[in-house]
Amino acid sequence: MSKAWVVDDELWKLIEPVLPAWPAKAPGPRPVSDRLCLQGILFVLHTGIGWEDLPQELGFGSGMTCWRRLQRWTEAGVFDQVHQILLAKLNAANRIDWSRAAMDASHIDAKKGGAGTAPSPVNRGKPGSKHHLICDGNGTPVYVLTSGANVPDIKRALDLLDCYPPIAGRPGRPRRRFAALLADKAYSSAAFRQACHERGTEPIIPKPKTHGVKGLGKLRYVVEQTFALLHQFRRLAVRWERRLDIHDGFVSLACVLICWRRLINWTR
Repeated sequence: MSKAWVVDDELWKLIEPVLPAWPAKAPGPRPVSDRLCLQGILFVLHTGIGWEDLPQELGFGSGMTCWRRLQRWTEAGVFDQVHQILLAKLNAANRIDWSRAAMDASHIDAKKGGAGTAPSPVNRGKPGSKHHLICDGNGTPVYVLTSGANVPDIKRALDLLDCYPPIAGRPGRPRRRFAALLADKAYSSAAFRQACHERGTEPIIPKPKTHGVKGLGKLRYVVEQTFALLHQFRRLAVRWERRLDIHDGFVSLACVLICWRRLINWTR
């Protein structure tokens, strides 16, 4: 099995400074190192294995140790911060395509229910969640939201446009707005089109009961590609976490890994 969970030295140099310091007078035995805990979290993310089944012989500590560390880091926004650092590095390398963005949503099963789940309209009413994603023209994930499976795509569209921080990395003010936004008919709304125009973004969204925009599918394929990359992580292909924040922590970590791979592929 490929050791995809082993943390690259260069990636660790980006993550380590963002981690919250461990309390100097914390009770109990010496904690497992942050790097080993991160590798245990990555093992779960890649394989989809249950926390209780995490192999202790690999040196990660117990599943509960890694879970608690993930909880702590998620509360501190660690992976969101690293994601923004990597987006800035990609932008500095001129690898963010500001000419267009694409957004879409994808359903996943939620085996244990919890916050951010609802009866799935595509899976006989079983509990499910939906990932809402916006990416740039290269398919680089910019922002991901999780909702219940029955939430219409258009309901989270403005959140996708507005809730991620501006991306730094280039001279001048950090940038957020893309020149155009590509989306399917689920986002067709006069109010949403107006909101895009107000933000300086041209919406390219086909209207219902039309043949659509010629060639739009060839441009929008990048968002489907990004969903495929996200759901290659087995812990995201099916949602096992009842707690929404823990699931979203995994999603943010997956975005970090996708951006990191793109960065090293383009700069090495």
